[in-house]
Amino acid sequence: MATAIGRDDYKLKYVSLAEAKNMSGLRLILGAHTIPGPWREACKSLFYVKNIPYTPVASAGQDGSDRELREWTAQNSAPVAIWNDERPRSTWIEQLFLAERLQPTPSLIPANMEERTLMFGYINEIAGENGFAWSKRLTMIHGTVTNPQVDEPTRAFWLKFGTKYGYSAAAAEAAPARMVEVLRFLGARLQQQQAKGSKFFVGDQLSALDIYWAAFAALVQPLPPELCPMATAFRAFYTERNPVVTAALSPELLVHRDFIYREYLELPIVF
Repeated sequence: MATAIGRDDYKLKYVSLAEAKNMSGLRLILGAHTIPGPWREACKSLFYVKNIPYTPVASAGQDGSDRELREWTAQNSAPVAIWNDERPRSTWIEQLFLAERLQPTPSLIPANMEERTLMFGYINEIAGENGFAWSKRLTMIHGTVTNPQVDEPTRAFWLKFGTKYGYSAAAAEAAPARMVEVLRFLGARLQQQQAKGSKFFVGDQLSALDIYWAAFAALVQPLPPELCPMATAFRAFYTERNPVVTAALSPELLVHRDFIYREYLELPIVF
């Protein structure tokens, strides 16, 4: 199985944004190096499953700012997938279609239209605006900025970060209910599929939905340290503590996450 170009056993070797501009092939601009950001991990996994090597690229410039990223990609978020001289692709759906075009097999988009529309709809509920991960981010921001023990520079950083997600106290208070809705929806879907004898969310084979859920499950319960050697401070931050949300997480969803990682994805996760 091909992996990132120039990686060690447990660590990716990043090139700078300036270096990446002068390269060809697939380059993935990734976020923080020791945190399993779900959009980042899902993007990496698409290309891993399809055996497409890529060059990891740091998301900040030499001066530590996002100026170079904005100039190249017209936005300031990671991940971004760039193939040769084509336009940067910074959304999950663009990245999925790029992976499918570069390597059609194994296909991660169902051929059946009903299954295909279901898959895209479910992924959007997980990874799209106002979806599961978006809502989790709102709760993370709220928990930080309302913590009296947080210093002012940290609070200011998270408030600025919150502008990406339309943060407000009211939005954060509504977020757990959206997380619950998505988790229950996913759990019900998985039970329906298992009743039919399928191990996957749609159809009878791996799809992008299985990959996206596996990556985004880190926002409720990260994989154990030996499989996900993430920054220690962020493990508790990612782990969901709201009992209403955790009650909506069926055990089958975590079993499915483990199955997908064990059978299809790269372990341990590399940063």
